[in-house]
Amino acid sequence: MALSVVHKDHSFSIGDTVRVHQKITESGPKGDRARIQFFDGLVIATRGHGDNKSFTVRRIGAGNIGIERIFPVNSPLIEKVDILSQGQVRRAKLYYLRDKSAREVAEVTKGYLRKRAAQLASAKKSGKKKTTVKSTSKKASPKKSSK
Repeated sequence: MALSVVHKDHSFSIGDTVRVHQKITESGPKGDRARIQFFDGLVIATRGHGDNKSFTVRRIGAGNIGIERIFPVNSPLIEKVDILSQGQVRRAKLYYLRDKSAREVAEVTKGYLRKRAAQLASAKKSGKKKTTVKSTSKKASPKKSSK
């Protein structure tokens, strides 16, 4: 996972699905009210260095409309960033996902999940004795030909 972003000791990278908690202040007749609004989606890009670093999150809204938001990493309005799932990608910018459907975008995270499941399965096998599981399925009988 190259190109990672660190926000308050939480590290995430491009291809990860994140939930960004942002502080919103509303002014009304009763005065200023502050609330937390979250935006969850896929991290498709990062840019900048140091204090000027920002990341772009994309999600699919109502009516299959893509919504992208750019968040500065060091903004005081961002309360926290939760990592919902990790993705395994081979690109630094995922702008090509703008033209893809939600099903095709899901393939980005599946690569990581398949790799992680294989690691867990191999760890279980090495830690335990091998056990054989008998299958309960019946074998298909050969078909008789009628002449």
